[in-house]
Amino acid sequence: MNQEKIGQFIKQIRKDNKLTQKELADKLGVTYQAVSKWENGKNVPDVAILKEMSKMFNIDIDEILDGEKKDKKNNLYGLIIIILLIVLLGIGYLLYNNNDDYEFKTITTTCSDFKISGSAAYNKDKATIYISNVEFCGKEDTNKYKSITCTLYETYNDTKTKISDCNKKKDINLEDYLKEVQVNTNHSSKTCKNLSKSSLTLEIEAKDENNKITKYTIPIKLNDSCK
Repeated sequence: MNQEKIGQFIKQIRKDNKLTQKELADKLGVTYQAVSKWENGKNVPDVAILKEMSKMFNIDIDEILDGEKKDKKNNLYGLIIIILLIVLLGIGYLLYNNNDDYEFKTITTTCSDFKISGSAAYNKDKATIYISNVEFCGKEDTNKYKSITCTLYETYNDTKTKISDCNKKKDINLEDYLKEVQVNTNHSSKTCKNLSKSSLTLEIEAKDENNKITKYTIPIKLNDSCK
């Protein structure tokens, strides 16, 4: 998932529809600062907003996540197929389901010291894990660390694999670091069912001036069952 590419795509959609950031924000029920962060590649819309944008601008969700329009020729072929299927199965049913190529599950954590919000978007070909917010709610940690890093791991069939890194920050405390943390990764060979069988953990390592490392391990849960 390329956040900058997604941001440029959202910006182009907004301009094509002659909307300011504030006007788009009002339509989606968010702040204009949120729209600005999307367009600057600092964040991406959550699941509900993606679905609303898809309906509002008549574009597929996977086009937003890929940050580009589908090939016109392929779209033409797709349109012909859709028309044929509409005749066979009914207009309302197909128009509704054709737009939802991606299915979504929310991501949380069972760890009492942290709150996590994010989502997993998947279709038959790939799955994308996106963590948009991490909040520390355990015992207060006001230390200023020499460096902090975080890593997303997946354990599947007893094999632990690093699947994504967060940006490394220097001379920062834990609370400020977590405000900037965003994690996303694409699994081109993973399906939702495989992801649900995996054990996901986000590990944060904070190194102080004496090179002592404080480590936090956050288990991540994929909510709801997969289809």
